[in-house]
Amino acid sequence: MENVTLNKAFVVLLALSIGTAVLTDIRPQAGTIFVVVVLLLAGLKARIILTEYLGLRAAPEFRRGFSAFLIAFLLAALGLFLLA
Repeated sequence: MENVTLNKAFVVLLALSIGTAVLTDIRPQAGTIFVVVVLLLAGLKARIILTEYLGLRAAPEFRRGFSAFLIAFLLAALGLFLLA
């Protein structure tokens, strides 16, 4: 069962990565909405990696902590983009 979950996670990560690559190819100039979408895709990928590959599904307290840090990091990245 665990291999099935990891395989599904891998396929989702692959699809999100392809989506990110397609987005950057279609629209290379970074507008605010574009940056938000790319950061959301990055956040989703990081969340999948943390939950499935690092096994944080079994440790909800740690998952919440990592998620809070991830959200703060992505918001900081968005803030730096907006300041530039």
